[in-house]
Amino acid sequence: MLGPPLCWLATLLQQRDRPEPAAAEVRRILIVTLSEMGALILTRPMFDRLQENYPSATIYVLCSGRNRAALDLIDVVPADRIVTVSIESLTSFASDCIRALRRVRALRFDAVLDLELFARASAVLVALSGAPIKVGFDRFTQEGLYRGGAINRPVLYNPYQHIAQQFLTLADAVGSSTMPAAKRLVDARPLRLPPLALRPGELEGAREALFRDHPSLGGRTLVFVCPGAGMLPIRAWPIESFVAVARALVDRGCAVAIVGMEEDRGLARGIQDACGSDACVDLTGYTATARSLTVLLHLGVLLIANDGGTAHMASLTPIAAVVLFGPETPVLYGSLSPQAINLHKPLSCSPCLTAYNHRRSPCDGDNVCLKTISPDEVLAVADQLLARQVNS
Repeated sequence: MLGPPLCWLATLLQQRDRPEPAAAEVRRILIVTLSEMGALILTRPMFDRLQENYPSATIYVLCSGRNRAALDLIDVVPADRIVTVSIESLTSFASDCIRALRRVRALRFDAVLDLELFARASAVLVALSGAPIKVGFDRFTQEGLYRGGAINRPVLYNPYQHIAQQFLTLADAVGSSTMPAAKRLVDARPLRLPPLALRPGELEGAREALFRDHPSLGGRTLVFVCPGAGMLPIRAWPIESFVAVARALVDRGCAVAIVGMEEDRGLARGIQDACGSDACVDLTGYTATARSLTVLLHLGVLLIANDGGTAHMASLTPIAAVVLFGPETPVLYGSLSPQAINLHKPLSCSPCLTAYNHRRSPCDGDNVCLKTISPDEVLAVADQLLARQVNS
């Protein structure tokens, strides 16, 4: 209930005494992104575009502390240019935002880009940033949350275009004078992410540790499975489907390693028990950071995962992937890896998690969109990808 009045008040209080700089004079750019880790990985092409458009500019990022790890993976800004806020509680978020705004205003940014899809918290931060150029998605005449009127480079959110392409549009909007901002021709060529820059000995150390801790994985084709769905359980493929695929892969001589957060341990144990083989191991909670998980994925030939952060981390590695979509669509959030196949069934109600409903699905929890993807379909795609990997 506080969101609309806070956005209105922030718009009223925004700094107006600095003229907009010419494009060549843009020297400091702030990116505001509070969203989940997977979407943050997809911002990499946007950072490259900003550096191309403004080679003399210094780029900073304001993000949630929880998602700071994704920035380290895509390696776009040094640590001293990252400002974090805690989203663990309303009190910590409010106090961190005040601290962050003090630093942001002291740095006197020329432009700020709001990467959120109609979130009000980021809109308030952008309005109070003091930057004369403010870029972000605007609802225009569409459905969407009221976020005040601080954005002066409004970009039309396009639900038919991959979000990584839309982030590129935000980058081009900084110097745009059109309405909506940045009416650019979208390149038909698929976007690709550069691979994770591995540190000396990092991959070797991960390999040695994995096979020391789990010697039963040695000598087998390693397949990772990620059954967790994070904060949105409606995005989870049924656990019995994961069980069927894992058992079939073990029967074919593969090793199956189940990855995820510690809270996914119950899911992992269920799969492990059903397989009844030492070729299926539980690695939930095994990696302490997003980077260590991404390095670990280099050791496998295939990942089977729900739509989410792990699938996007895999796009920074050579591993092939089967990514399962239902409440959201790969049109918007599909993996950018050329080694990935995104599976999605065109149900009449899918996608139901959108920017227009603030990701509040009307679904009763019966995610038929994912249940209609059968284990046999996933295994057929997995066989195709495994054969490609073996022959490459």
